[in-house]
Amino acid sequence: MVTIKEIEYESLDALNKLYDELTGHPTKPQKLEAAFRSIQADSRYILLGAFVNGELLGSMMGIVCQDLVGECRPFMVIENVVVSSRSRRQGLGKKLIAALEAIAHERDCYYIMFVSGEKRKEAHIFYEAMGYREEKVEGYRKHLSSH
Repeated sequence: MVTIKEIEYESLDALNKLYDELTGHPTKPQKLEAAFRSIQADSRYILLGAFVNGELLGSMMGIVCQDLVGECRPFMVIENVVVSSRSRRQGLGKKLIAALEAIAHERDCYYIMFVSGEKRKEAHIFYEAMGYREEKVEGYRKHLSSH
């Protein structure tokens, strides 16, 4: 049975394992806990997990950002999308995105955006199947520190 719900403190170790799978290196537990406590206190952050029989096997985070142009409607940014390699193609990602989209609608978001590394071709196929389209925009990133 799959349950989509907000991730709680008790699932941080399992979340760290998913992030290790996503990035290739684990997050320091103390830093993860401090960041988790911070976002947990901020209603603009939505950290969802896909639990299968109680085990965390997927996660993604949505951040609601207030815009200041046009109708001044908020938009959502999606980050840290991961489904365990042993659980892919079972609908977990679809359920996570659907849950975040429902929250974006509830909060009157104008659009949802995210970036994905150009080498993640399998993920791109999934995103397009979910109705997301590549737009002709340029993405830029500047890493500010190495620690």
